[in-house]
Amino acid sequence: MYKNFVIRLGYPTQNLTLPASTNHTLRLSNLPNAAKVRGLIRENIADLARILLWNSERDIALFRMGQSLIPFASHPEFPYNWAVEHGEELREVGEIAIDHGIRLSMHPGQFIQPASPNPAVVEHSLLELRYVARAFDLMHASDAVMVLHMGGAYGDPATTAARFIEVLSQEPDVLRYLALENDERVWSVPETSDTAAALGIPAIVDAFHHGFNTGGLTLSEALDLALPTWGNRRPKLHLSSQDPNKRPGAHAYSISTNDWKLLLEALESREADIMIEAKSKELALANLEIR
Repeated sequence: MYKNFVIRLGYPTQNLTLPASTNHTLRLSNLPNAAKVRGLIRENIADLARILLWNSERDIALFRMGQSLIPFASHPEFPYNWAVEHGEELREVGEIAIDHGIRLSMHPGQFIQPASPNPAVVEHSLLELRYVARAFDLMHASDAVMVLHMGGAYGDPATTAARFIEVLSQEPDVLRYLALENDERVWSVPETSDTAAALGIPAIVDAFHHGFNTGGLTLSEALDLALPTWGNRRPKLHLSSQDPNKRPGAHAYSISTNDWKLLLEALESREADIMIEAKSKELALANLEIR
């Protein structure tokens, strides 16, 4: 039924089969221990290389690195210049991704809120986003994607969106990679797409979040709105399913057949890169028919 679709799949942060993780980290109190920090970073990079090679053997074309690839990279007390120390290692692992056609991404977390009215939060957020952009630069990952939620609305969505645009418009190095994702409570696809358009960047549709916060659109209409923001780049989407035993919004171990079919039907014949956000990581990809 879906044999004509041009779809590529990926998963985030770790591989349970190997096992390997790109998110080894440490407590902030241990950050002054430069030897420990170096060891963890080298472990993350080595595991990233293992994951990429494993993925390439199975035609898995997307991988989201853990935000702690360089743990506490944006912290003012980081004990050395990580970009100088690990630049060659990052370039080498980036070459693996390039050679095998694997698209990389990172997803800064909920505490990264550049539209916050608190200047300290804004500054911390920008430092973290600049770290991601610098890592992508060192890896020569020109097609990489930095996924970001817009954060809170602070009681005034219009003002917050304008502040978001004002702050990020001054960050060209970040904007080269940035894409905005809708969330399940505050920012719907129409709102993230409008903000993305104002910044000249793409919008990501998370189908699971969209089910909670539709913005008045069907999934097909949401895709109609967001996919063109990618221009001549391959669009990127997210998909997860509800864990039946947890709060609404909690990701399940795998992807339900119904959620998968609904997304494919909404896509029609359009191409996309789909990040599968399931607790079972690479194992969740096995039962998803894409051809």
